Amino acid sequence: MRFSADALRRVLVVMCVLLLVPLTASEPARAAATPSGFSEQTVFDGLTNPTNVVFSPDGRVFVAEKSGLIKVFDSLDDTSASVFADLRTKVHNFWDRGLLGLALHPGFPADPRVYVLYTHDALIGAQAPKWGTANASDDPCPSPPGPTSDGCQVSARLSVLTSTGSAVAEQVLIEDWCQVYPSHSIGSIEFGPDGMLYAGGGDGASFTFTDYGQDGYPDSDATPDNACADGTAPVGAQLTPPTAEGGALRSQDLRTSGDPVTLDGSIIRINPDTGQAAPGNPLLSNADLNARRIVAEGLRNPMRFAFRPGTNELWIGDVGYSAWEEINRLVLPAAGVANFGWPCYEGAGRSNAYDSVNVNICESLYAAGAPAVSAPYFAYQHRAHVTANETCTVGSSSLSGMAFYAGGNYPAEYDGALFFSDYSRKCVWAMLPGADGLPDRTKIVQFASGYGSTRLQIGPGGDLFTVDYESGTIRRYVYSATNNPPTAVIQADPASGNAPLQVSFDGTASSDADGHPLSYAWDLDGDGQYDDSTAATVQRTYPAIGPVTVRLRVSDGQGGTATTSTRINVGNTAPTATITGPGPALAWKVGDAISFSGSASDAEQGALPGSALKWTLIMHHCPSDCHQHTITSFTGSNGSFAAPDHEYPSYLELRLTATDAGGLTDVKSVRLDPKTTNLSFASQPSGLSLTYLDRTVKTPAVGTTINGSTGTLAAEAAQPVGTNLYRFASWSDGGARVHNFVAPDAPTTYTATYVPKRNLALKKPVATSSVYLNRPGANAVDGSASTYWSSARSDPQWLRVDLGRVELVDRALLSWLSTSYAKAYQIQISGSGRTWKTVYSTTTGDGFIDSVAFTPNYARYVRINITARGVAGSYNGLWEFGVYGDTGSLTGIAGKCVEVAGSVVQFNTCNGAAAQQWIAQDDGTIRSQGKCLDARSTTPRSPTTPWTCDGSPGQKWTARADGTLLNKQSGLCLDAENGKSANGTRVNIYTCHTGVGQKFLLP
Repeated sequence: MRFSADALRRVLVVMCVLLLVPLTASEPARAAATPSGFSEQTVFDGLTNPTNVVFSPDGRVFVAEKSGLIKVFDSLDDTSASVFADLRTKVHNFWDRGLLGLALHPGFPADPRVYVLYTHDALIGAQAPKWGTANASDDPCPSPPGPTSDGCQVSARLSVLTSTGSAVAEQVLIEDWCQVYPSHSIGSIEFGPDGMLYAGGGDGASFTFTDYGQDGYPDSDATPDNACADGTAPVGAQLTPPTAEGGALRSQDLRTSGDPVTLDGSIIRINPDTGQAAPGNPLLSNADLNARRIVAEGLRNPMRFAFRPGTNELWIGDVGYSAWEEINRLVLPAAGVANFGWPCYEGAGRSNAYDSVNVNICESLYAAGAPAVSAPYFAYQHRAHVTANETCTVGSSSLSGMAFYAGGNYPAEYDGALFFSDYSRKCVWAMLPGADGLPDRTKIVQFASGYGSTRLQIGPGGDLFTVDYESGTIRRYVYSATNNPPTAVIQADPASGNAPLQVSFDGTASSDADGHPLSYAWDLDGDGQYDDSTAATVQRTYPAIGPVTVRLRVSDGQGGTATTSTRINVGNTAPTATITGPGPALAWKVGDAISFSGSASDAEQGALPGSALKWTLIMHHCPSDCHQHTITSFTGSNGSFAAPDHEYPSYLELRLTATDAGGLTDVKSVRLDPKTTNLSFASQPSGLSLTYLDRTVKTPAVGTTINGSTGTLAAEAAQPVGTNLYRFASWSDGGARVHNFVAPDAPTTYTATYVPKRNLALKKPVATSSVYLNRPGANAVDGSASTYWSSARSDPQWLRVDLGRVELVDRALLSWLSTSYAKAYQIQISGSGRTWKTVYSTTTGDGFIDSVAFTPNYARYVRINITARGVAGSYNGLWEFGVYGDTGSLTGIAGKCVEVAGSVVQFNTCNGAAAQQWIAQDDGTIRSQGKCLDARSTTPRSPTTPWTCDGSPGQKWTARADGTLLNKQSGLCLDAENGKSANGTRVNIYTCHTGVGQKFLLP
């Protein structure tokens, strides 16, 4: 890791963001006018959580509902849908899971195949339902395992449906996509211009902590650890850095070997007849069938994508994590699989959360450099507007729709435009094309707002259609070059009541954007004919019991018309719902069992049965504005649920809907706020960088979280302190360097302790290419922050350190003068001082502190070879040049080395032998020659010994800030027997006293 002035400024900005946690949510997005000449029309309504819409050439319209129902309308004028397929028993409809992908075969309806992509309520290869109930619309995730604790493990299916007349047959093409947590499931399926089928899936990982496959909830194993068998470890294994390959790292699965490839976090291209890899895929020669299917990887949640007309370019909307939403461009066919970087990267930069855990998958990707990752074509930050002067909110963000406009009735400027939507911001934008025909990042305009779209689709007439998930509607955007059609609005008072029922209707809220006067035509008797009145306001008495659909058509006299309708319920009044409990005073922590109860009364039916009561649990997440996640639903007069986890600030809404026999409803809801805890983050020494969840902060720092919430704490393995490098030693809560924690009920401070690393260059002989102003090279290895080496004012220059003997080195620390530094330099090593090997190089040095890591190498000589100064005319000024290794001497009293001599651990004069080479691991062990330093007893003055590593407490050591090494099992410290330093002195354990005999320095 390199620390520069820019990096330090970024850390401070992130810390300020963490400190300024908003206390209240902003106002929800309000509907905005479409661009001039456009109008919005509601095509279908009355749907339940629609997620997708597709249009058949024969006029039929297919709509997918999240529960697993596929409904079909005969035409855009049809007001009553029929059910094409019912997949509810197979679909796990919970939180963000469900039926999300829908496509018709390009030959439809002659080829009647309908393709679906859904979360399957079963493990891969097993039968559904695992968590839900047959034919139920909503599915649970009980606790345990808990949706965000251990997770309710499921899979996903890509299937083809074919109607046989009386039934619909399902052929499963692919069953894969192991998912543990309730978001980042599957997304779109689309046919490409090449006739092949494309599908996308998310990583199935946690959104509440940095998920590399670790045990998210140690108190339960209802879902086993490593449930997806990620990497080479079996189900039930505990994954740890740096070798972990689970969780979000599944998105990089193609880059690992020795285990089957998963489809999580990828885009696949398949033959729609067989589900196998399509001809021309980059990895057709791979032995793994899934690897053959993949054309893009490194995606978090590619929920929606679209093809650019006239090309084979796939444009992918990837829902972001903590900072960025991405639009990625995939040009096909490609020579190799495109890697968009997640979870190692988010946006164009590294992901703080996953960079901090130092897993091999990400570290190797970083080392491969920019060519290994495809940067986003466009990305927008969560806390920034997409374009100037827009009315959309910021903060909550989730890319949810992608569609290209190929041409039609819209103005020519929209030809080739990319429409994209954000469900959380409730906004739709158009990225207009530039001179090269590609969407132009500088030509983005707001197109619509006010609702959460889960799909954008081009439909009849080339018009843009959108799926409004929350209101259950399909909307259409039409354009009239010379006249905007009006908007029709009916106000009815009362809308229900006993017969005879006199109702007053008012159409004066109808409007015309062009200001033209409106004329009115009413259908008051429900016969479908607008022949009952032409007044703006009218009354009608309904003597007969039963529902009547009243319609209004308004005309602007310029050819523009609009219609709307409302339902009048004669002889029936809406019920009254009552939530008995919980009340708004209830405060919850994650995992709390919350009981609820309620009732409903109806003037016609009396007390409604439990089957008429539907409860919906909704999580509102409010990082600045608020967006909501519908978690699940329940039916009945009472029940209970376990409070789910989510990032703060969030709150729960429990909504009760009572429906009477006539279809009238009443809705009541209660807001339930969480208990929260203030957390503090510290380090010893102070001022170091730590990562909490996805935020990298500089200590001291504070944050707020929901009680019982699971989070991730991570500390860098090594950080610069002054002119030296310090290594991580311990967390105050006893956790590993990277570990999960459960937020306590009381304010708590988490402190990371660091201890100095051995600087192999300290006070060693130095040679230089030049010296300026009598500041010799020895100043750069004297350990002082007040002296430095300065070179001549020319390029190149070098400084060489003789370590005295061959050492295993893998790090260097360079502390530069602020304005006298090297812009281009190499770290080079040598065994003889005559031939040199470059182990690190840069051409973008920017001064201050560079802490660089490289592949371990044996070397006696280490030099910095400077080829370009950072400031023209200046000299190179180096406060300190440190050289370090993670494997090396463990020294104690009088600088003597700890040595393995058979079964004995003793002091001896340092000689660099293998028996004196030690490495401190993240798991708390200290190892030499493959054995662990072990305190086999808990009795003071007991000897230590090298022992086969078994993870026992006697092999766990904590390096403390006072220089002692504390044994976990005994509570005693590593100790020089009788405080002696003579060769052969035994190294024992003894009561901690911090004397010189207990001072040890790790590599």
